[in-house]
Amino acid sequence: MTQIIGDELITIRSQFGDKRRSEIITHTQDMSMEDLIAPEDVVVTMSHGGYMKAQKLDEYRAQKRGGRGKQATATKEDDFVDNLFIANTHDYILCFSNRGRVYWLKVYDVPQGTRISRGKPIVNLLPLETGEKINAILPVKQFSEDQFIFFATSDGTVKKTPLSDFANPRKAGIIAINLDEGDFLIGVAITDGKHDVMLFSDEGRAVRFDEDDVRSMGRVTRGVRGMNLAKGGKVIALLVAEDEQQTVLTATESGFGKRTPIAEYTRHGRGTQGMIAIQTTERNGKVVAATLVKPEDEIMLIGTNGVLIRTRVNEIREMSRATQGVTLINLGEGEKLAGLSRIAETEEEAEGQ
Repeated sequence: MTQIIGDELITIRSQFGDKRRSEIITHTQDMSMEDLIAPEDVVVTMSHGGYMKAQKLDEYRAQKRGGRGKQATATKEDDFVDNLFIANTHDYILCFSNRGRVYWLKVYDVPQGTRISRGKPIVNLLPLETGEKINAILPVKQFSEDQFIFFATSDGTVKKTPLSDFANPRKAGIIAINLDEGDFLIGVAITDGKHDVMLFSDEGRAVRFDEDDVRSMGRVTRGVRGMNLAKGGKVIALLVAEDEQQTVLTATESGFGKRTPIAEYTRHGRGTQGMIAIQTTERNGKVVAATLVKPEDEIMLIGTNGVLIRTRVNEIREMSRATQGVTLINLGEGEKLAGLSRIAETEEEAEGQ
């Protein structure tokens, strides 16, 4: 037996006894989990019930306006997707809660999900307190000193805080804005102090004002009046106007919408009731979303049942402010449009369609 083992080892040495190919070293460079994760763009979704997941962009394909779409995520009967954005895996996500606190989350820490999976409860990803939930999220690449986070609440309050105030992640979170009872965040945006801000209400009205009308404030402050609302009205969207070549895409809960040149939204002082953005009729229902788009962009439309459609912006007609719009998505009985998100079409995507 010993002779056989010896002969086999000699044979193996003659066949495989070449120079070592892998180098063995004793001193290695420290590596973090982030170093092992490839940077790529993903679609991050969060449902109204707090379920969060990330999916690769190539799981979606462009579809014609008015199509039925395909299932974006599995939902429970009383749940629906109400937040969707595109971010790089190495970006931060600032998560703002109903209590005015902010938490940090790396995009690569968001659990990967399939097209029909529900995702993971965000309460399992962040150290939230009892009764606290995340209702506004913002992807951030870097915390520049010359940029700000602009806040808007459902009651029409706005606030501007330096982005650098949020540069030091804390596991337990920090206060981002003081909120009145019953008020909550509807939008956050990164600004540079040189653009106009637009607020849209669910009653179909909009106000546009200079960002400089709101002075920079610290984190532990309440903010100032951005929009006066009719009784029962709520602010549903915060937009930052970058240039006059963009158009405003508005959408209603019944699946109708339109594009309107941003130039039609004239600048006024903050704190006013604003102007008509889209007619809120019995056919349209209330306004659920508004975003700035360009003709080469694409949008993702999300229904309350989880159905998602990707549509080219140039297929949606451009219309004046005081009109009702056209069909963006065909909804079944009892279904409503939950929201939309703008996606810039890449050259690779354009070539493959």
